[in-house]
Amino acid sequence: MSGNITFALRTAQAGLLVNQQALNTVANNIANVNTEGYSRKVINLEQRVVAGVGAGVQISEVARKTDEGLLKSLRGELGTLQTVKIQESYLDQIQELFGAPGDNTSISHVIQEFASAMEALSVTPNNVLEQQDLVRRATEVTLKIRAMSEKVQDMRTQADKDIGTLVGRTNELITTIATLNDEIVRNAAVNHDVSDLRDKLDLALDELSENLDVTYFFRDGGDAVVFTADGRSIVSDTPAFLTHTAVGSISATTTHAAGEITGLFVGNAVPANDITTQLTKGKFKGLIDLRDESLPGLQSQLDEMAAGLRDQMNLIHNRGLSHPGAQTMTGTRNFLAPATSTISYSGTQDTRVVLFDQDGNQLKNTTIRTLVTNSTTTIDNLASELQTWLRNNGASGATVSTSDNVFDIQLNSTSVYLAFRDETTSTAGSNHQDATISFDIDGSDPGQASTHTGFSNFFGLNDFFVDGLTDNILESDVIASTYTFPAYATYEFRDSDGVVGTVVVEVNNTLQDLIDKIGADTTLSAKIKPSLVPDGSGMRLRFTHERGLPLEVYRTSGSGTGFSDINVHASDVRTASTIEVRSDIITQPARVSRGAVQWDSNRGVSGEYISSAGDNTLAEAMAEKLTASMTFKQAGRLSDVTLTLAQYGAAVVATSATTSAANLTTLNYQQSLVDSLMFKSDSFRGVNLDEEMSQIILFETAYNASARLLSALRRMIDTLEEAIK
Repeated sequence: MSGNITFALRTAQAGLLVNQQALNTVANNIANVNTEGYSRKVINLEQRVVAGVGAGVQISEVARKTDEGLLKSLRGELGTLQTVKIQESYLDQIQELFGAPGDNTSISHVIQEFASAMEALSVTPNNVLEQQDLVRRATEVTLKIRAMSEKVQDMRTQADKDIGTLVGRTNELITTIATLNDEIVRNAAVNHDVSDLRDKLDLALDELSENLDVTYFFRDGGDAVVFTADGRSIVSDTPAFLTHTAVGSISATTTHAAGEITGLFVGNAVPANDITTQLTKGKFKGLIDLRDESLPGLQSQLDEMAAGLRDQMNLIHNRGLSHPGAQTMTGTRNFLAPATSTISYSGTQDTRVVLFDQDGNQLKNTTIRTLVTNSTTTIDNLASELQTWLRNNGASGATVSTSDNVFDIQLNSTSVYLAFRDETTSTAGSNHQDATISFDIDGSDPGQASTHTGFSNFFGLNDFFVDGLTDNILESDVIASTYTFPAYATYEFRDSDGVVGTVVVEVNNTLQDLIDKIGADTTLSAKIKPSLVPDGSGMRLRFTHERGLPLEVYRTSGSGTGFSDINVHASDVRTASTIEVRSDIITQPARVSRGAVQWDSNRGVSGEYISSAGDNTLAEAMAEKLTASMTFKQAGRLSDVTLTLAQYGAAVVATSATTSAANLTTLNYQQSLVDSLMFKSDSFRGVNLDEEMSQIILFETAYNASARLLSALRRMIDTLEEAIK
């Protein structure tokens, strides 16, 4: 009898303890109703059996009310949301600087003001105020372009620094997940409740999925195994941490593709562990896209615009002169081998060389073909013959040299002035027409010679805009990454020290094949760094001189025209960050070319050349060019287009605005989707106070019943003990 009562007592006690724990669980649910990441806990009960006989109740588990499938979907969408969300502030800054196309501070408006100033100068070319205003407006254009370029690179630098900061936080999450895994396995092994630990694990996985596109699964012990999207383990038996070394500053030429920006590594910092280009979503993806694609695309457009402005204005400015001419001309083109490099005229074209007095009257004239007695000459020979002629015709102290790898003319006289005029023939008074100049760096392969327009323009003797770049980077136009070379050719690289080395291109070689060949040649790769740089929807093949020396590449054998086909040329990258008005024009606006060398058939015996102070032909031509359409090649998200400079500037601004608007649209959609999934998840796993209150009543009733039963059994035991006494 006493044994049965004791057994019943223990059964009642079990009911008391179980309901007490159930009440504690409900109380914990209510207390955490507003706690982020907390999931409702549910007590699952089961019958307690001892020796085949029912012995009350026990807790089978404290279960979390979660939907793992829904959580995985939510985490995936969180990563997509963060990809665009982290870009929002960056794109807002771009919009703030670039402005809208119609804003008075936009680049298109500044270019229009420059064009208006040029038109005003064409009306009164001798007006000092108009000259000064033109130079001021031109300077404003360059300052605006440089400011835009600087902002783009500052934001790329900041994005890279943010990646470094995010690496630190991500590694903390990896450590947290690994630590929680250990605690979950250890507690689960001794049947301790791990539901709260699983909540903490969920929070860590939520944040980790915002940073990286991760996949995961849970092992039998309840611990999570986490992988990157491409299958690299970051949390398993041993955690693998991320590494990235942020750079101090980034310029237009700094790219991850070329290795100037370190990768995002999982584990050891070796190329095989770089996941930079493998990411598909998350904050890392958003920041990397900004640093390596969106912002470089904008920079490419700015460089294309700056180069177009420079080249088109310089072409016209080099046709003319500031009255009555120049006494010093220093070219901007670098010549790596002036002793062997040749220029050739097309057809009957020639360039007139004229010396004027201070009033613009002709003193002497000749032609380039007459000086060199041929249509082809080396750069050094041209310098020598021109120097001899100048010294013999009024500028006895004149020097013409290529000692600094540029064509430099110094009259060293205060009484004579020099000017050039391209003409259709060598006959005096022939019609003006820009000469077509073929340039061959070593004079060995006319088929590979590059073609240029205008004698003075080719040398850069009277440029209006300059960039001060050393041409140490060569690159192609934007091409498909699948491009293959059509024919065999050997290409030689040359810098200012001489020949660097050669590379052989075989039929059907890919761009990567070429890069690998250069990398395998230790002599060549010591000076030349090849890379494939993403630009918009394609790539650019880029060659960078490791020591920053001027660089040229040309074919020495074979019939392949691959480098010509993809237009490997002196790169315009960085132009937007360095373009400026020539310094002597800034200090002396009167040096702006307003007119050109003119022919007056009524002068002298059979006509003479003159320089007129009131000539406005060049000013008119430049004003027309600033409002005329020109061709811009593919850059960033802008394809090949024919627009005016102002329109292209507006297109750059519009592209930025479109990118920002598209990002905002995606952000709003993704935020709505995440909010919807979050609501569903919270509704499922969140605490419902009404439901918890009903549970309190249920468990309280059961607890009271167990307590009364326990009290009754104790009285029975007491009665039994009294009877025995």
